[in-house]
Amino acid sequence: MTRALIVIDVQESFRARPLWETISDPKIADQVDRLVRLARRAGDLVVWVLHSEPGSGDVFDPALGHVRLMDELRRHDTEPLIHKTSHNAFTTTNLQQLLTEHGVRELTVCGIRTEQCVETTTRVASDLGYRVAFVVDATATNPIPHRDAPADRSVAELLADPRTLSAEEIIRRTEYALAGRFATITTVGQLEAAAELQA
Repeated sequence: MTRALIVIDVQESFRARPLWETISDPKIADQVDRLVRLARRAGDLVVWVLHSEPGSGDVFDPALGHVRLMDELRRHDTEPLIHKTSHNAFTTTNLQQLLTEHGVRELTVCGIRTEQCVETTTRVASDLGYRVAFVVDATATNPIPHRDAPADRSVAELLADPRTLSAEEIIRRTEYALAGRFATITTVGQLEAAAELQA
């Protein structure tokens, strides 16, 4: 086993936020499930990562019950589930040790917050020497408000502000920044087609 699929933050916490209605792909769990099934068929390690902020009192506080996989997803008992408290999946977890123990050298990365948790995990993984495939259509994110915008605005006000960076633009910029330097950019369909050719 030299390859692993890292599923980052595909958790109910995001559905519990008002911003969920602006998510770039409301069916992100379906795309992730396709990747998970593909990884399992190939005998790859599947690692599930959840973001947790204990004591915060928000949707990432485990006490509120939202820090769990999206309801459409099913983890096998043999698949590791780790909790992180930083943006990337390495710094506050034993992920690197886990991958080393399994002899993993290649990673496929997907999840929620394309430009944040998924991107930073990809960059750190690349710096650690892993070959990384960033599955761009198995990531999702929300628009980002302008830095000078009031923090308490409604979703409608966020979307109406011409300074707001759209989710589509965020994904495009992330793909541009990562491609060829930190990761190979790919899609679920491309990985499925490659798996069929190898079968």
